[in-house]
Amino acid sequence: MSKWDKLIEKICSLSKELRFNELKKVMENYGYKMSQPKGGSSHCIFRKDGCSPVTIPKHEPIKRVYVKMVKEIIEREVDTDDAR
Repeated sequence: MSKWDKLIEKICSLSKELRFNELKKVMENYGYKMSQPKGGSSHCIFRKDGCSPVTIPKHEPIKRVYVKMVKEIIEREVDTDDAR
C-alpha cells in the first residue's frame, strides 16, 4: 500500500494521530489553495472554485471534527471522479 493510500485510510478511519501537514497535503492534492489570515490567527482557510471554504486550525493533533470535514471532501471528490 502506498503512502498516499495509507494517509487516505488514516483520514477515513478518523484517526486522532493526524498532523496538520497531512491534511494540508490532501486538501492541496484535491485542488484547494491554503491561505492564512494575517494578525497571528492559527486558522488556515482552504478554498477551491465552486466549493465552500474550509477552515482548519493549525493545532496538533487535529481534532476529529476537522478530520471528518476532510473525509467528506475526499468522499465527494471520489464520487465526482467516478461519475466522469
